[in-house]
Amino acid sequence: MVAKVHNLKTWTPFFNDIKSGVKQFEVRKNDRDYEVGDTLILEDFDPVTEKYTGAWMPKLVTYKLDDERFVKEGYVVLGIKDIKF
Repeated sequence: MVAKVHNLKTWTPFFNDIKSGVKQFEVRKNDRDYEVGDTLILEDFDPVTEKYTGAWMPKLVTYKLDDERFVKEGYVVLGIKDIKF
């Protein structure tokens, strides 16, 4: 399986929490067939102005939880970490 790259709109409060390291996961609708090893390009989106800020960061998917006993059907919780270049 080939790892994919997903560009994702990320609201500013959540973007900032991920950037600071407080939030180390993403909850998403699983409409992109996310897999461990994929790269997320998180793009900062201000929900007040409804515009992208231009800030972004790459994250590596390290864990995937899609068991419907724990996650709403059709959604996924992704563990993420910094990508070292």
